[in-house]
Amino acid sequence: QVQLVESGGGLVQAGGSLRLSCAASISIFSMDSTGWYRQAPGKQRELVARIRSDGSTNCADAVKGRFTISRDIAKRTVYLQMNSLKPEDTAVYYCNLYKSPYFDYWSQGTQVTVSS
Repeated sequence: QVQLVESGGGLVQAGGSLRLSCAASISIFSMDSTGWYRQAPGKQRELVARIRSDGSTNCADAVKGRFTISRDIAKRTVYLQMNSLKPEDTAVYYCNLYKSPYFDYWSQGTQVTVSS
């Protein structure tokens, strides 16, 4: 069983920063996609940011310029640096490992709350 351990969630004021961490029990190097998703109250789960197998990244328009995804291969850890946080960033954040066609694993989620 793959284990994903999240940390870094919590309460922060608008304009502040927070860094999420997701440590995996297996190598993340060969994953087709390693990323962060979130689900806000009353909304569907959505992509926040993703790293593909070649190291390229993409992110949602809503967080572009404010959030940065990165990874540490040796530590088997994916990070999400969140700056200039807004109340609308409030959500449960999940990390995900995906490799076509059968591997799709999710963390338990961590709450991020941004107050105004």
